[in-house]
Amino acid sequence: MTEGNRSGARSIVLLALITITIFISCNSDNLYTATEEIPGNSWNRYNKPVFRTEIIDTLQHCDIYITLRNTHNYPFRNIFLFVTTTSPEGNNIKDTIEYNITDESGRWIGKGLGDIHDLSLPYKSNVLFPVSGTYRFRIEQGMRVDDLDGIMNVGMKIIISEKAN
Repeated sequence: MTEGNRSGARSIVLLALITITIFISCNSDNLYTATEEIPGNSWNRYNKPVFRTEIIDTLQHCDIYITLRNTHNYPFRNIFLFVTTTSPEGNNIKDTIEYNITDESGRWIGKGLGDIHDLSLPYKSNVLFPVSGTYRFRIEQGMRVDDLDGIMNVGMKIIISEKAN
């Protein structure tokens, strides 16, 4: 085999390994992901995104995350959210939650590039949905301002819980 053929074979093997790694690293435990863009990067208190997901398996333990994308224009260290969960039967549960989105020195938590930061904030872990059907999650910003600057997107992610495995 010539040097050129060996080099080509190595390239093919390397490309195959990269492709396999990408497929393996994709999260197959992801049950639901959705985001909603916040107009003008300013989350008005009357803008209450609703995320709907169909739950079929009531024996599967799940972890629920709220996702945020913010810019450096976000003026606070924390964020308060009101999350209302509505079951297929119409029952509501409303939670008030607080997340720190910077550390004590003011550095942004989460992954970031430039002045944009993505956060995946744990909401509930090891959840068993009691009945199958469509669940609704309404997320409201609970800060004491009408327009919360620096928020680009809000979303929800539901994955299979690692604790159940």
